[in-house]
Amino acid sequence: MNVKSMLAQARGEKTADLVISNVTVPNLFSFELEVTDVAVSGDLIVGVGEGYTGKRTVDGAGKYLVPGFIDGHCHIESTMLTPEGFAELVLPRGTTAVFADPHEIANTSGMAGLEYMHRASRTLPMDVFLNAPSCVPASPFETPFDRLDSMALDRMFRKGWCTGLGEVMNYPGVLEGDPDLWGKILVSGDQVKTGHAPGLTGKDLCAYLLSRCDSDHESYELDEAVEKLRRGMWVMIREGASEHNLEDLAPMIVQDERRGCRSMMVSDDLNVPHILSRGHMDEKLRMAQRLGISFLTALRMVTLSAADYFGLKDRGAIAPGYRADMVLIDSTENCRAEMVWKDGTLVAENGSLSNYPLAREGRYPSPSKTTKIPDSEDLKVKFQGGNIRVIGTKPGQLVTEHLIMPPKIKDGFVISDIEKDVVKMAVVDRNTDSGRVSIGFVHGIGLTGGAIASSVAHDAHNFGVIGTNDDDMVSALQELRRLGGGFVSVLDGKILSSLPLPVGGLMSQESPEEIMGQYERMEISVEKLGCSLEHPFMIMAFLSLSVIPTLKLTDQGYVDLDAGGLLDLFV
Repeated sequence: MNVKSMLAQARGEKTADLVISNVTVPNLFSFELEVTDVAVSGDLIVGVGEGYTGKRTVDGAGKYLVPGFIDGHCHIESTMLTPEGFAELVLPRGTTAVFADPHEIANTSGMAGLEYMHRASRTLPMDVFLNAPSCVPASPFETPFDRLDSMALDRMFRKGWCTGLGEVMNYPGVLEGDPDLWGKILVSGDQVKTGHAPGLTGKDLCAYLLSRCDSDHESYELDEAVEKLRRGMWVMIREGASEHNLEDLAPMIVQDERRGCRSMMVSDDLNVPHILSRGHMDEKLRMAQRLGISFLTALRMVTLSAADYFGLKDRGAIAPGYRADMVLIDSTENCRAEMVWKDGTLVAENGSLSNYPLAREGRYPSPSKTTKIPDSEDLKVKFQGGNIRVIGTKPGQLVTEHLIMPPKIKDGFVISDIEKDVVKMAVVDRNTDSGRVSIGFVHGIGLTGGAIASSVAHDAHNFGVIGTNDDDMVSALQELRRLGGGFVSVLDGKILSSLPLPVGGLMSQESPEEIMGQYERMEISVEKLGCSLEHPFMIMAFLSLSVIPTLKLTDQGYVDLDAGGLLDLFV
């Protein structure tokens, strides 16, 4: 850093490296729009004002120069892309930094998965800040590749892989003072600690906040979000591919836009089709304005709010001394990124990445192809009398219902009841050699034939399959094992479509466009099976997440934490 040169450029005594002239800058400190020039020296903004000259000049007349967008909570693995493919997808849309919780690959690959994510992220033309996975497993009722304790987290911090504590999902463990979980919280020291507390209010919320896990992206009701804000939490308003909370929670900001200073918009889980067709943080900017939030407040919620929460003193605003992470957008309504700079370097223009494709990290963890797959006899459920528990899906939500329904019986066995939209689901342990398989039923998927299987099943990511008959379910699981993970659809023993995800059973090194094509073919094949849900594999992925209310199915069986943990199929 040549301090004297930078000072001279800031004072206008020397030509700046880059000047964006006559541009409208949304000032997120004073909440006003300024028409001005912005001068850059190296990777820093050194001046905001009129009269700067630059070695390179961009005329911003009629355009808006905004800070690079920041996603305060995401799981890169959910996009099905490796970090390199993820950067190729979101950078041209204006995202220059993300805070990623890699607990997905940590569940399937342990510390090797964390090291891979660090290697693959460190040379990208964007900032990927990894948060140390706090819940591997998410609860005692899920089976990961390896259980990561407080010593493992301490190693992540010491090696510099992680800069904060990932979402503390086991909120009952926090409230009960679980020593292992609290050991992870304490070993994180002064690092930012991100939370996960769906539906938590009242005195339980007060108790949870003693952990200093002071953010939450799981609020799905307005009163809940407002209460969390009042108790000192940072509210992360999630708008993902299958979970949509922005419309319900936007009134919290519309009622008093000062609340935007302690709130941010995050994606949590998005996939390639969603980002390609709708956008990333730019989509949230557009949607927030349609819901009545002003442009300046919405912009703060995808830039400076996240930077403030995570302690980034040099990001999130257009101001002297801040990183030159900048996006030139066409208008406040469209928020279309025309030019994107990272650390003062132009990295994308008109939707295209300057250096495409990005080089891929050659070494990655891959799942075992020797997982024991059950046969048709193993999937049979002998009727034991009474009603059965059924997972009820809720469109647009991660939460599910705990349904009690009469089963359909054939030859003494419980089978799928297509007329009532109740089909069989099985989860197979693929992370260890236990050979364990659990069986349940789910309502609301819409299958009328065949089976679909996936290795993306939050958070342990064991093999999951949903089907109308046992033979197709077995065929789907066998193909899933052969691929080393991914998505599969089967009808009458024939593979209709598949999408391999060999990196940890969660990601592919293919380009976003190639993954998009494969995923579209997958969704078309699932439609042929009668399912008309939007992103059915994303919905399926959360049916095993035991820390989200209410009824879920893991490799250990039915789980409802609100009802005490493991439950029998038959009531």
